Amino acid sequence: MQHRIVVLGAGYTGAIAAGRLAKRLRREDVAITLVNAEPDFVERVRMHQLAVGQELRPRSLAEMFADTGVEVRLARVTGVDVDRRTVAVTDPDHPGEERELEYDTLVYALGSAWDHQGVPGTVEHAHEIAGRPGALRLRERLAGLDAGESVVVVGGGLTGLEAATEIAEARPDLDVSLAARGGLGDWLSPKGRRHLRKVFGTLGITAYENAAVTEVAADHVATADGTAIPAAVTLWTAGFAVHPIARATTLDVTDTGRIVVDGTMRSVSHPDVYAIGDAAMAAGPGGKPLRMSCASGTPTAWQAADSIAARLTGGKLPNAPLRYFNQCISLGRREGLIQYVTADDRAVRAALTGRFAAVYKELVCKAAAWGVANPTLGVPARRRAVTRAEVRPAAV
Repeated sequence: MQHRIVVLGAGYTGAIAAGRLAKRLRREDVAITLVNAEPDFVERVRMHQLAVGQELRPRSLAEMFADTGVEVRLARVTGVDVDRRTVAVTDPDHPGEERELEYDTLVYALGSAWDHQGVPGTVEHAHEIAGRPGALRLRERLAGLDAGESVVVVGGGLTGLEAATEIAEARPDLDVSLAARGGLGDWLSPKGRRHLRKVFGTLGITAYENAAVTEVAADHVATADGTAIPAAVTLWTAGFAVHPIARATTLDVTDTGRIVVDGTMRSVSHPDVYAIGDAAMAAGPGGKPLRMSCASGTPTAWQAADSIAARLTGGKLPNAPLRYFNQCISLGRREGLIQYVTADDRAVRAALTGRFAAVYKELVCKAAAWGVANPTLGVPARRRAVTRAEVRPAAV
């Protein structure tokens, strides 16, 4: 009997993990199923580009994983029973009919969506770009705006900075502003902050600093100090929330619903389950939790896949470095900022800026997409046999 590995979610982390497992394990020993709600891989780090009208290359998951030994299952995950080792899904052709997938090992990579944080009016009036549907809705709304109308981006993190600058560059006729809870780029080095302010000035973006948004209305956002910022369109980028399915299981999760894992990305409560990417509460250097990002997700996918392969084949457990090197920020298509950081993600003095930084960020995005589109990385596989003791009977 084959050892059944089910990977939930084909974002960066899920797709990388599935491909890496296919490269490490013999096809006759394992059945790897990659479950995803959409037929194409979504370059989430480019959603701000999609929102302003740029076309992104479609990447079919079926084509990407052809001849790899990975079965792509187009379905939406509706539940997980980690005690029975089953996953409930609905297929597009049978939306009202729930089906079950059984697994021996589960890789949970369902990721995250936008976090409206319960701020009044956000759900009703704000847009989000955590996924393709939201980016396309914003794209349609921006296309319908007349010159001089206002766009407010809420959130001063990486997503907010990239979205505000992309919109301002693509639509210089609009009045673009950004509301940040703290100072503009206050986590960056002095050089990084100076460059960010320079780009904001060049693009005509107004920065509202230390402005916690307390309400979103149809035509404005309100801040804690009573300021009303005009907004024909509000884009909410103030953080991410994980998929709620894990919280509904008996897995050990945090108060935010992230699955608690050990250094191999294995659930501390259920050894048959691994969590990667945004869904995992994984510790980096000094025990500091990894932030939700592609930079965190990729090494957790490597670690999980290699750990699963090692445990199934009797090999040595890996020790992938879960650390940071830099923060790559696009500031439109012509400007960028590469902020170098310590292993635990604190800014150092060094930073790259300008056109070279923009090219650097573009290369990083292309490399990440190439890694997903080429699941076995274009090099010969070293597949090992699964020890029979690890092959479990079907769930009951």
